[in-house]
Amino acid sequence: MKLVVISGVSGSGKSTALHVLEDQGYYCIDNLPVGLLPDFAVKMNAFPGQLGELAAVGIDARNPPLDLSRFPEILDTLKKAGVDCEVIFLDADDEVLLKRFSETRRKHPLTDDEVALQEAIHHERRLLQPIIDRADLFTDTTHSNVHQLRDLIRERIHGDQQVSLSILFESFGFKHGMATDADFVFDARCLPNPHWENNLRALSGRDQPVADFLQGQELVEKFVAQIQTLLSEWIPCFEADNRSYLTVAIGCTGGQHRSVYLTERIGQHFQGQRENVIIRHRDLP
Repeated sequence: MKLVVISGVSGSGKSTALHVLEDQGYYCIDNLPVGLLPDFAVKMNAFPGQLGELAAVGIDARNPPLDLSRFPEILDTLKKAGVDCEVIFLDADDEVLLKRFSETRRKHPLTDDEVALQEAIHHERRLLQPIIDRADLFTDTTHSNVHQLRDLIRERIHGDQQVSLSILFESFGFKHGMATDADFVFDARCLPNPHWENNLRALSGRDQPVADFLQGQELVEKFVAQIQTLLSEWIPCFEADNRSYLTVAIGCTGGQHRSVYLTERIGQHFQGQRENVIIRHRDLP
């Protein structure tokens, strides 16, 4: 069976992720006690046909701290028993989490008369550190709305038993914040900037005039060639280490021109060679 564990700080989108998996045919349970994971796997394996093949559980900080500390041990036990486990952890900046709780007027599960919201968020991360340490995919939802998060989860986790490495190429703008959930981060701010061309300023790196401006420039071609060479050499190493996910982020100042063009070009290069390659533009409207 395949078991996906969805965890993360409150307000980061765990319920949304579980709903996406449920729509893709997973048997989903939210807030399952960590100590019950082995028994849950046994029960799911006992179900006939496809019913027991795909399962997902949500785990949060409401578990006893001792059980959370045992998560790595429990995960290893499941894998030794032949369960295909993937752990996904969702997080977001404190400021965004505070805003989300303010907008929804929900109570954080760890707040009380003596514990303020921001303190509860920090405490929650400390409690969930054993899960963070074993996460196959760490996703920062700071810049994602509900619809974007649904699309991202749907693209990266498939209903079938996926065996090949899922690679996400993502553009971003440094002025909107660093891409904190990436395995590789490349800075394209040293390259010629179409923003200073009046006829290109309103366009993006997906538009042909911007591509024509960047394509063929010596620095750009060198940047592309060296990244493609580096990734071609190291992607097989990640696969050999049984990694399920790899995120490559390319940033420029605003996330509109250079990073978008480079992400499209390099991402399409690898789409021509591999399956499960996704292209995403974090800060492009």
